[in-house]
Amino acid sequence: MKVIASSLRKGNVVDKDGKLYVILFAENIHPGKGTPVTQLDMRRIGDGVKVSERYRTTEQVERAYVEEREHTFLYADGEGYHFMNPETYDQVAVTEAVVGDAAPYLQEGMPVQISQFNGIAIALVLPQRATFEVVETEPTTKGQTASSSYKPAVLSNGVRTAVPPHIAPGTRVVVMTADGAYVERAKD
Repeated sequence: MKVIASSLRKGNVVDKDGKLYVILFAENIHPGKGTPVTQLDMRRIGDGVKVSERYRTTEQVERAYVEEREHTFLYADGEGYHFMNPETYDQVAVTEAVVGDAAPYLQEGMPVQISQFNGIAIALVLPQRATFEVVETEPTTKGQTASSSYKPAVLSNGVRTAVPPHIAPGTRVVVMTADGAYVERAKD
């Protein structure tokens, strides 16, 4: 199925020269003058080679049909990351290469979208936000204003982020799963 390049997103699968690629990063660039382009960072599904491509935003790209279903994260072990389809209770093992930098954000029972092609998991999309506990942070310095300054913190999943001065160890916070950025204090 042909689609315009600007409609492609992270996790989509494209067919380029008979080979399948999963999109790792997609950005539409609109320069002041010249033609707008779509920058795609992709990983070839067959052998894991990463490729960077640039298309005009109106250019047609062949999008491969993949099955996208919601799954629930169960656990991780030596074989990979295990997910369950909540409708059929079928389990799927996903390799570390497919999970990639999303691994620290996976929590037991978390719903994720898994894209499968011919029964093989090729891409994974997490919810936008996740809640973690702050395990370590610097003490607040007297005179530090709350408006613009953030202090470094380590979350329970090991990810480092920046939090406002009023956040202390033991506080649960909501972060973006894309980059670990602080959103708000958890409301639970």
